[in-house]
Amino acid sequence: MKKVKFILVAVLFLFLSLGLMAQPNPPGDHGNGDDEAPGGGAAIGGGLFVLLGLGVAYGGRKLYQLRSLDNNE
Repeated sequence: MKKVKFILVAVLFLFLSLGLMAQPNPPGDHGNGDDEAPGGGAAIGGGLFVLLGLGVAYGGRKLYQLRSLDNNE
């Protein structure tokens, strides 16, 4: 029973502390007249495809290394 209480208190402490680490709301006026986010309107489309491509290349390389290691043994 003591262990259950300890786990319950630990879980409650973790969940309640998450609210304290949250970012505050942005100020009402971002410095411009429209509803644009404070970071500008930067597009992430091109960078996303580069990131996905590099991830596929890395995974392919690891798979190739794994298979070549199995063939050598």
